[in-house]
Amino acid sequence: MGAENFKSRIRTITDGAVTVLAILATVLVVLPLVVIFGYLVYKGASSLNLAFFTEIPKPEGENGGGMANAIVGSAVLLGISSAIGVPIGIGGGIFLAEYGRGTKLANAVRFTADVLNGVPSIVMGLAAYALIVSPHIGFLPFVGHFSAFSGGVALGIMMIPTVCRTTEEMLLMVPHAVREAALGLGVPAWRSVLSITVKTASPGIITGCMLAFARVAGETAPLLFTALGNSFMSTSLDRPIEALPLQIYVYALSPYDDQHRLAWAGALVLISLIVVAVSLVRYVTSRGVLKGAS
Repeated sequence: MGAENFKSRIRTITDGAVTVLAILATVLVVLPLVVIFGYLVYKGASSLNLAFFTEIPKPEGENGGGMANAIVGSAVLLGISSAIGVPIGIGGGIFLAEYGRGTKLANAVRFTADVLNGVPSIVMGLAAYALIVSPHIGFLPFVGHFSAFSGGVALGIMMIPTVCRTTEEMLLMVPHAVREAALGLGVPAWRSVLSITVKTASPGIITGCMLAFARVAGETAPLLFTALGNSFMSTSLDRPIEALPLQIYVYALSPYDDQHRLAWAGALVLISLIVVAVSLVRYVTSRGVLKGAS
């Protein structure tokens, strides 16, 4: 009995120690976000007012103004990048998981996606500059100059590998019996993939899309070579456009204290938008709205 009590006590202590370590690991993961967000609130909350969201930047040296042009520009750029990166990424993931298993083409696509995931963002910006901004082709309206389109393409290319690999992994987690059941009922293979397999894996796929979205939302380097920036309000895809990361970068290098204040406020707005977007999608997913639940 003594040995059994000793073993039971050891198991209890081990269980408690592992639980404490798990809680500690969770705290260490969340703590940096809490500290960063708290510091941004401390530095930037006082600068948030109606003018910040409705006015464009004031000329150099003048106090006041806002970042309305940068907020609108970021929305335009992220819309373009999502329209490019999400469909292509999901399509690539479906090919890797459902149609290309074991083929040389699938291995090449998977290897390319893994390499692109590790490429620095400034290299993506240089590539977009060389392919879209630098060439002069008269009959292509978006080529040959800085524009919102080129910035969106650069960010979209950055989204593709993350969305592609996440989609593949999520689809591979769907039991093969689900596919066999659909095929056994006479459902065409393409319909089975779209209506059953993808729908089953949709929470994980959407999470991967939001991770890619959050990654590119704060990128500055690619936009320096593509979107360039614009001190005025613009929603044209064929003209340079401002973005929150670009405006924050410019204001952070400025010698004026008022622009430093606005830079902190812009950083707070940027991270708040990312946190709200990701949290909203996670909440909707967890409620089963995107799971195809009845």
